[in-house]
Amino acid sequence: MLIYNAVVHPMDAPLLPSGFVEWEQGKLTRIGSMANCPTPVLGSSLDAQGSHLLPGFVDTHCHLGMLADGLSYDDDDCNEISDPCTPHLRAIDGLYPMDYCFQEAREAGVTTVLTGPGSSNAIAGQVAAVKTVGRWVDDMVILAPAAMKFALGENPKKVYSERNETPATRMATAALIREQFRKALEYAERVEKSTEDPDEDPPDYDAILEALVPVVQGTLPAHFHAHRADDIATAVRIGKEFHLNYVLVHATEGYLIPDILAREGVPVIVGPIISDRSKPELARLRVTNAAKLAQAGVSVAICTDHSELPIQYLPLSAALAAKEGMDPETALAAITLTAAEIGGVADRVGSLTPGKDADLVLCSEHPFALSARIQAVFIDGIQVK
Repeated sequence: MLIYNAVVHPMDAPLLPSGFVEWEQGKLTRIGSMANCPTPVLGSSLDAQGSHLLPGFVDTHCHLGMLADGLSYDDDDCNEISDPCTPHLRAIDGLYPMDYCFQEAREAGVTTVLTGPGSSNAIAGQVAAVKTVGRWVDDMVILAPAAMKFALGENPKKVYSERNETPATRMATAALIREQFRKALEYAERVEKSTEDPDEDPPDYDAILEALVPVVQGTLPAHFHAHRADDIATAVRIGKEFHLNYVLVHATEGYLIPDILAREGVPVIVGPIISDRSKPELARLRVTNAAKLAQAGVSVAICTDHSELPIQYLPLSAALAAKEGMDPETALAAITLTAAEIGGVADRVGSLTPGKDADLVLCSEHPFALSARIQAVFIDGIQVK
């Protein structure tokens, strides 16, 4: 398949004012200027006529398929509030691919999402990176697990204090996470000893600790839900203490400490940008947050936190961030290449690079234009809109 006469946004290379993209068997094969464009073949070529061609958009934090459209009791598989520590839960076991919101995602050009459990638990469970097309979850997965979800601040505190259970404070939430990390380290050490020494008995299987071992070993990223600056500091403190590969999610008060976050070198997933101040820890919500962080040198992705903000407003969120001071190319990267890098899936998606998946969005204008329309969407080289 070939799309030509397009304004091509490779995202990992300079903009091509007039270019083409070619793919075969679901993988990108060539990209270049029209001067080097192969001869279009009837039936397998599309003349973009000056429209903008981009990689599929990536939402690095949402609950798509976990909170299905309709929101009845049976549509909500987002929070397992029977225990504050549930790292052994897997998003793929709760994701509903028939949810109509997957179609809305595709229609908006969102082709990849990181979706998973919510933030009611201190340790919520495993996040999965999936494509937004399919009827069978296992066929949609890019990476599972893609991250482990943790939550600090108001959410776990509110849920469990109302039940007279721990954690009732921010201190207890952090303490629970530390306790599980220490246990996981000991568990991993015992497993290793038992494999090296036949006289050493392995520990009894523990699903919770087994799930946390790759986190404490740094091979599975930790995504910390944190809104307030003090919760952000706790996430950084724990991340450094246990040498984690970690990312901040939301960081609503990040603009109050952008220099510190830049110093610490921690990536941030900002969003939802379009939101009201619906709870106490959102009191200092500012639309300029993403811009302030990026200007300080922080690596920033933009998310919807669907269904807090419907998934189709991901490109609008990036456009608003650009309107409020974020460099437009940086804002576009925040829902493409930077988002894919932070989400750990940049080897597959996020840029128009030969060898990557043929996930493309054809847009009538620059996607930040309010009048822009999504004309076509391809996932793995197959047109889905």
